[in-house]
Amino acid sequence: METRRLGPTGPQISVVGFGSWEAGGSEWGPNDSDETVIEAMRAGFDAGMTWVDTAEVYGPHRSEDLVGRAVAGRPDIQVFTKIAPKDAGSGFRPEQVKEAIRGSLSRLGLDHVDLYQLHWPDETGVPMEDTWGAMAEIQDEGLAHYIGVSNFHRARIERCLAIRQVDSVQNEFSLLVQEDRAELISWLAKRGITYFAYSPMGAGILTGALAADHAFRDTDWRSGKLWEEEQNELFRPGAFQENLAKVERLRSIAERLGTTTAALALRWVVDASPTTVAIAGSRNPGHARSNAQAGELRLDAGTLAEIDAIFG
Repeated sequence: METRRLGPTGPQISVVGFGSWEAGGSEWGPNDSDETVIEAMRAGFDAGMTWVDTAEVYGPHRSEDLVGRAVAGRPDIQVFTKIAPKDAGSGFRPEQVKEAIRGSLSRLGLDHVDLYQLHWPDETGVPMEDTWGAMAEIQDEGLAHYIGVSNFHRARIERCLAIRQVDSVQNEFSLLVQEDRAELISWLAKRGITYFAYSPMGAGILTGALAADHAFRDTDWRSGKLWEEEQNELFRPGAFQENLAKVERLRSIAERLGTTTAALALRWVVDASPTTVAIAGSRNPGHARSNAQAGELRLDAGTLAEIDAIFG
């Protein structure tokens, strides 16, 4: 599989990696057996994925436990995890950050992670400079080899850069969510900062596996009934069906090229910049192997323009 550098000075990583939010299970409906989830991760690794992304809040903690089991005996796999603000996570005060990394390492069965990330900005009043200073200290101690942020915009990233190098930014990006495409992705690429695209398949819409009348379980966040907030825009009645109609047009391109809509969607994301990689999650071993194929797919300019015409 094609690889790209992690941050300006880090190791090479595969352009598609394994995302383990689904492995946590609690926000995606009933989980498969632990063994099946671990098998899916290992299927992705064997197919060329060299890294796995997790977080303390996935489950919570369950995803990190499963990742730890999946990577046992696999020193070739790089492990990335994240800390979240209070009350969802451990909190962003310096002492909380330092305690949280040790908790994650214990669950993962590791003495360090390759990448440690702030999961989303803190809104409780903890100065970001204090939090990022603690992240720098964790890096200096060797508990995390590289450090990054998630769900951050440019101004917040620049505040972190004034203290210590930001190696990665993890934001939502797909054919259906393109806000970062205009400026942020190219700005990061010029600085050698890796852009991790999460939900590159539109939370399942771009896989081509969902029908217009699909009914999500109440325990699945895509139903709009799990959290006390409005339903995700991609899944609103009307918008959901419009998105699926676009996927049908994408399917015709995939069939012509002898690939899948999922692989096309992932490859389009990877082609957004020289420092972009995609996080592909699944609890199905076959799907994990299929997702890895996007790392070897090549799209010419004409095909990319054809896809842009559908989703632009």
